[in-house]
Amino acid sequence: MTGDGQWGHDGWAQAVRSRLGLGRLLPLGGAGDGAWIAEEAAVAVLRRAACGVPGTVLGKLRIAPDGTGVAADAAVPAPPSALPPGPLRVEAEAEAVAGGESLPAVADRLRDALFGACADALGLGVTEVDVRVTGLLEARPGPSVVAGPDARPDPSAVVGPDRGAAALRGPEAEAAAAVPGVAHLTGVLGAAVHRTGYHVRVELAVAPGRRALDVAAAVRSAVAAAAGPDRSVAVLVTAVELP
Repeated sequence: MTGDGQWGHDGWAQAVRSRLGLGRLLPLGGAGDGAWIAEEAAVAVLRRAACGVPGTVLGKLRIAPDGTGVAADAAVPAPPSALPPGPLRVEAEAEAVAGGESLPAVADRLRDALFGACADALGLGVTEVDVRVTGLLEARPGPSVVAGPDARPDPSAVVGPDRGAAALRGPEAEAAAAVPGVAHLTGVLGAAVHRTGYHVRVELAVAPGRRALDVAAAVRSAVAAAAGPDRSVAVLVTAVELP
């Protein structure tokens, strides 16, 4: 195999590993919002929210369609294999300190924290959060205990083939990168700005403290203005940077 062939194989393998690390691509907002977020990026935000619930350790955490089968057609072409817009459900497992509050009260506090993060930090259309307390802890956990058995690499550490200075090519990329709340453009599925006919898809990381759906909406407006008339724009959030 030639050197060029080896580099091509290595690059493809890295792209596959990066894509698998994202998990599902979840709809942000509704059918008209044209935005999606990687499940692992959303999970990282929810785990941080769970840190504010004392006396608990969050374990497995999953975000998926709520099972009703209700979905809508997105207003713009979706990223590859992305879920269609529709209601979502969060399933969480946690351990709680023995001898403290009742387990239903602990579950309620954790449920409220996760619901709040879904709405206020992300903009996910979550209709149900199911929290199960699966075990008891003898000692009160420290605030840094956030990892669970399903923990995978933080998507903010996933380096795509087009991340960095090379991602800032063209008016659409420059417009997206200039939007407040955009930490940087990414390129996990390929180019940070992917153009196909009259459609543009932008991949990005959201800066700390910014609501993902609001940033995505601002990016769509800025990119649409830069791309010219009759262009549809979709945004994929691959990471949400934490404070």
